[in-house]
Amino acid sequence: MRQNVAMSTENGLKARIQADIAEAVRAGDELLKSTLRMALAAIMNAEVAGSEAVVLSDDQIINVLRAEAKKRAESADIYEQAGRAESASKERAEIAIIEKYLPAAMDAGALASIVSEEVAAAAANGQVGPKAMGVVIKAVKERVGAFADGAAIAAAVKSALS
Repeated sequence: MRQNVAMSTENGLKARIQADIAEAVRAGDELLKSTLRMALAAIMNAEVAGSEAVVLSDDQIINVLRAEAKKRAESADIYEQAGRAESASKERAEIAIIEKYLPAAMDAGALASIVSEEVAAAAANGQVGPKAMGVVIKAVKERVGAFADGAAIAAAVKSALS
């Protein structure tokens, strides 16, 4: 697994994407170039979205990239339902490019183990059943960081609490 870096500095994920854009331009790879430019634009939009501009950490950039991949997956599904296989294929190719910048996902067994530990900790504090869901999800997210998708965490916690 990739080590988490506190801030996106000149050695961070944003810089890696910028360098890869330059390489894609030199190589003439239009799909790579356009996909990475869209990803970089999403990152920069997130950096200026609040009341003041911020520099995103690599974990925050990973969350932006996950959202971009999810948007493309949804678009690909819509294109397939509309019979536009070529557009769906392009969206899936973009997902593959974005996924190269995401950390390897935690396997379901490891996630389930962490979830059960946090459910037990919540139960020890008197929080049980559906009322404990928010507390458990927050604790699991703090432990797994960017190595598990929020939806996967929520599903695992919901399953463990029911």
